[in-house]
Amino acid sequence: MTDFNIVRQYNFPTVIRFGAGAIKELPQHLASMGFSKPLLVTDPIVAGLDFFKDIKNSLSAKGLSVEVFADIHKNPVKSDVLKGGDVFAETHRDCVVGIGGGAALDVARAIVLRVNHRRDLFDYDDLIGGDQYVTEEVPYFVTVPTTSGTGSEVGRSAIISEDDTHRKRILFAPKLLAKIVFADPLLTMELPAFVTAATGMDALTHNMEAYIAKGFHPMAEGIALEGMALINSAIADAVNKPDLASRSKMMIASLMGAVAFQKGLGVVHSLAHPLSSLLDTHHGLANAVNLPYGMRYNAPGLETQFKRMAMAMDITDTTGEGVVQHLFALNQQLGLPLHLRDIGVKEEHIETLSDLALADFCHPNNPKPVSREDFKQLYLEAL
Repeated sequence: MTDFNIVRQYNFPTVIRFGAGAIKELPQHLASMGFSKPLLVTDPIVAGLDFFKDIKNSLSAKGLSVEVFADIHKNPVKSDVLKGGDVFAETHRDCVVGIGGGAALDVARAIVLRVNHRRDLFDYDDLIGGDQYVTEEVPYFVTVPTTSGTGSEVGRSAIISEDDTHRKRILFAPKLLAKIVFADPLLTMELPAFVTAATGMDALTHNMEAYIAKGFHPMAEGIALEGMALINSAIADAVNKPDLASRSKMMIASLMGAVAFQKGLGVVHSLAHPLSSLLDTHHGLANAVNLPYGMRYNAPGLETQFKRMAMAMDITDTTGEGVVQHLFALNQQLGLPLHLRDIGVKEEHIETLSDLALADFCHPNNPKPVSREDFKQLYLEAL
């Protein structure tokens, strides 16, 4: 069995320092690279936690001048990024360290883009070819995950919403990949059970949707299958009786899901994104509730893929419906709701949600087409 008390390094897709206590290496790393004025980007909750204060103090003790930017929304918007970019410039920072979950790391990455790229932020939207404008150098960028869900620490994109319409935009460029990740599972040990469950199901959704997404990427598929296996073996303990092993496996699987979904995502994310836009629903929770319904939609015709997913997750019934029932049972075991009505969705929301889902950027990679009527029926089924 792997000893997670030992900090190890592996490189894929960037340098990853993984293990209990890895965060202690951050001050020396920045100093050795010649940086002295980091901007720490996080969210308002993490900014008030003891471990974050310890990180700040360790940097200051090394002689580094620390500035914190935490003025961000749960589902980040453009103005968050612009404010953070202003703080970077006005306080003369020389590098960016993103610390937190998906929201904080997305904002941190978008600030990295913003510093030397001064067009309107959404000119860089990847869906309209905006990556062609990412031509300038970017600040040195380090990521420190504190949840095991999005895997944003190893991503090259940031999802940022418009302030008024809350339409989600993707800012993407290879140079936005962090130079190094300090993945310390001890930073997740104090997460509440609900957050652990919701972010963990987000990671499972990434791996499952990536595995069956359209396109050809056998490496991503292999990574996704192992990610599913790790999550299935660890998520119940990580939520209900957390220890270093279960939290470490969840963090590894989260990283794997983010690598795997370069192959694409699908219908579940297109069902989930509008819930965050319209109702400010936690992204992981939105994925968790929609995952069984989206997988049921995809199962017919994908019997071989569902059998392999079932085998990876040690599910006895290897049919599509067997996988779906396992997902329902897993949500129940983790204390997560099984229906949209339990997270504030009402029937009068369905039409707007269906419009937003159809416009979402994920479902074109789904293994089978999804129409507006399909989205509507899926929402009604999940309600």
